[in-house]
Amino acid sequence: MDEKDELEIKEENQSPVINIALDTVKIGKQALVFVATRQSAEKAAEEIAHSLKLNNDALNAAAEEALSALARPTKQCERLASCIKGGSAFHHSGLTSKQRQLIESSFRNGTIKIICCTPTLAAGVDLPAYRAVIRDLKRFSERGDYGYGGMGWIPVLEYLQMCGRAGRPSFDNEGQAIIFADSQSEEKEVSQHYIHGEPEEIYSKLAVEPVLRTHLLSLIATGMIGNRKEMMDFFSKTFWAHQYKNLDQLESTIERILGMLREWEFISGSREDSLFVTADKIGNESNTQPQQAVRHDRVFGPSLGNDIAPEVRGMNPMKNSIKATPLGQRIAELYLDPLTAHELIIGLSKAEKWQGEIEPFKLLQLISSTLEMRPLLRVKTKELEEIQSALLEQGGSLLVEEPSMYEEKYEDFLASIKTSLFFQEWIDENDEEYLLEKYGIRPGEIHAKVENADWLLYSSVELAKILRLQKLHRTLAKLRFRVQYGAREELLPLLQLKGIGRVRARKLFNNKVKTLGDAKAADVSTLAQILGSGKLALDVKEQLGQKIEAVREGKRKGQINLADYE
Repeated sequence: MDEKDELEIKEENQSPVINIALDTVKIGKQALVFVATRQSAEKAAEEIAHSLKLNNDALNAAAEEALSALARPTKQCERLASCIKGGSAFHHSGLTSKQRQLIESSFRNGTIKIICCTPTLAAGVDLPAYRAVIRDLKRFSERGDYGYGGMGWIPVLEYLQMCGRAGRPSFDNEGQAIIFADSQSEEKEVSQHYIHGEPEEIYSKLAVEPVLRTHLLSLIATGMIGNRKEMMDFFSKTFWAHQYKNLDQLESTIERILGMLREWEFISGSREDSLFVTADKIGNESNTQPQQAVRHDRVFGPSLGNDIAPEVRGMNPMKNSIKATPLGQRIAELYLDPLTAHELIIGLSKAEKWQGEIEPFKLLQLISSTLEMRPLLRVKTKELEEIQSALLEQGGSLLVEEPSMYEEKYEDFLASIKTSLFFQEWIDENDEEYLLEKYGIRPGEIHAKVENADWLLYSSVELAKILRLQKLHRTLAKLRFRVQYGAREELLPLLQLKGIGRVRARKLFNNKVKTLGDAKAADVSTLAQILGSGKLALDVKEQLGQKIEAVREGKRKGQINLADYE
């Protein structure tokens, strides 16, 4: 870099990131600061806000909105509000969607000047950032550069995505991307790897087996493919096939997954109409070798002549149909990984045989064991005893078989127990602050987990219907409702009312309004006092089929003065 091209930034602080932030605001611009972790984003935003000190009415209003995003603000909410008052904010998946939208809109209108973020803002957003400051080029991974956990360089593609956030055409004519190096040798390495390096190859997601399973069943269920020739024609034109190159191996992979789908009764079709037939189908009684797969086009090749077994001779792969069973059709419609559906079916079948009503924890652990619930809440060393105690309380009666503690999947099993304990505490009405302190799960992550659980419980209800597991219908539907609202069973009747969440439902319940009948019988002014809103009290009465006139001042019998409760 020539001297004239060098960026001169005044050193007002020991931290280069803070100096860049101060300089960015001084020249009337905005910046995104990318860091590796959520904790780092929060700390960096706090330090920058302390140095900027941009307190004004617009920032105060935005801070108040961020603070009131939850019924009861958490420490994270308070920390975010404090940062916003100073002119910066942090942005990561632990924030609620309302808070993330607030930060992005406040950055767009120029109220917030600096956002410290994880790669959540590295793609798909158009923000007026003149500078993209990439502070952390290394990130911890369970599989590092040498095959085991440790710090490793982020991908070049991710670096380029972050750089691409600076100088968006709709806001600026130019932009600056800034990275850091601790020494001259590291500067050379960073420059060679990122600035002059080539981005990594892009690989087809079909190479990931859960994705392939899901897409294969969907293609069959929608009628996109009806026989094995159509299937291979379709996949041979995919990017996956282009990369894979070995079509025989690709066919073998698809055939193996087809076998799984058939075994689980998600698709129909006899084993003889497989793309592959085994060697024992060929009329050669002297063959004592283990069975091996032989392709149809080889089976019908001229070299075999009449040595083909009668039950195989005359088969035509183009006519061998594949179709989804009603169960497979519904699984495809639910967008479930077939393996997840299979595991849910096994667990639900066990639950159906349970004596009495099955405990919610067991069903929560069943859905927490699925791939769709990843990432799970990891068990820290200090939590191990507590998690194992919770496991012992179940007495080995879970719906998911416990692996040996020496197996690799045992760690994931313990994580599913911790995740289930979190869900149990959520439906027992513990608030976001408590869950953040005990489980380290932030409000935004709670929302994401609840959404996934809602989907998996709905899917379980649908599977139970098809499999005629009558006993589980009500139990699963009730648990799904509890997870949606994070409430105990006693509040379910009140939660049917629009505008009534778990906090207001609990207030009503504690004030002896426990059922819809109680709410209907209660005086509207009493409801207004409990709910703190005359308008909501009127709305509740209307939902219950009672029309009460509202007035602004003065009232007669049968009226309510809204001014008394606003």
